Amino acid sequence: MIKKQKLFSVGSFLYAGSILLLVFFFASVVTCTKEELLLDAFEQNKRLGRGGNLGDILYDFDNWDKQWDQEQFDLIKNEGFDSVRINTGPFSHVTDNPPYTINSAFYERLDWTVNQALSRGFTVIIDNHEYHAMGDYPVENKEKFLSCWEQMAEHYKDYPDNVFFGVLNEPYNNLTPSLWNSHLSEVIEVIRETNPTRILVIGPGRWNSPLVIEELELPEDDRNIIVEFHYYSPHHFTHQGASWSEGSDAWLGMTWRGTPEEKKAIIDDLNLAIDWAKRYNRPLFLGEFGVYRMADMESRICWTLFIRETAEENGISWALWDTMGTGFGVYDKSTHTWNRPLLEALIPPE
Repeated sequence: MIKKQKLFSVGSFLYAGSILLLVFFFASVVTCTKEELLLDAFEQNKRLGRGGNLGDILYDFDNWDKQWDQEQFDLIKNEGFDSVRINTGPFSHVTDNPPYTINSAFYERLDWTVNQALSRGFTVIIDNHEYHAMGDYPVENKEKFLSCWEQMAEHYKDYPDNVFFGVLNEPYNNLTPSLWNSHLSEVIEVIRETNPTRILVIGPGRWNSPLVIEELELPEDDRNIIVEFHYYSPHHFTHQGASWSEGSDAWLGMTWRGTPEEKKAIIDDLNLAIDWAKRYNRPLFLGEFGVYRMADMESRICWTLFIRETAEENGISWALWDTMGTGFGVYDKSTHTWNRPLLEALIPPE
């Protein structure tokens, strides 16, 4: 009896030990697999690097010029841009009632555009640019907003990890920073159901302003997020003569020469975002900046150069607004020429 009891104890010990080893083995495999799936948001942010916004799919959806779109990609690639922020407007392409099904034409255009970018080695942000609808009617359009992201997330879930989701451009107006935080928590959950590790690009309220970045609330355990902000200050300078900015004709003639006072005002603003990002260990992306074409060229170059250099000195990736457009862009489609001095303020010649 004694021998049997001893043998039983040894056998039990060996059995229990084997079970523990198996548990540790499978736990290590699961942990390793999970870690392999996670992306380093800071490294992903480096892939954005120097980028540009492309608004054709948003503003010229019904006038699809494939040849011009292809030329745009080739042109900006040849000049050394790393990424593109593709501006989209899904609300114009859904059914009138729930579940707000997105039509095939939207995907046909967006898929083609994303694939053209990927084929040239760009990192891509699919930017949801429905900020007017969401800003004016954030509660009424909430279900549509969530539904669109549920569908888009499902559609692009198998795309490579250099396709990022820009959750919403410039929340503003009735979509207050507080309400935006509430919407944001829900839309992140929706996207994470099908894209658990996809990089999300998310900015604060009040037009993605760095002045309110302190109010932005992100899930602490979700580190696959790049924080976006936009910058157009001083507004009267960057938007002088812009038809959509009320009173902008009175601002014509404003200059920006990079005086110590002018630079300090910008640095003070940008430091709000930089300090916040360091505190919360989040990478930063300057998703829009630029000067409208009515400003004098010397000032446009001076301001653009200072913004770009300051961003890069602080590890901030960026995308110019609107790279190939006639308002803020650096390319003249009518003459097929770059505004070379302005371009070199963005991409210095090697």
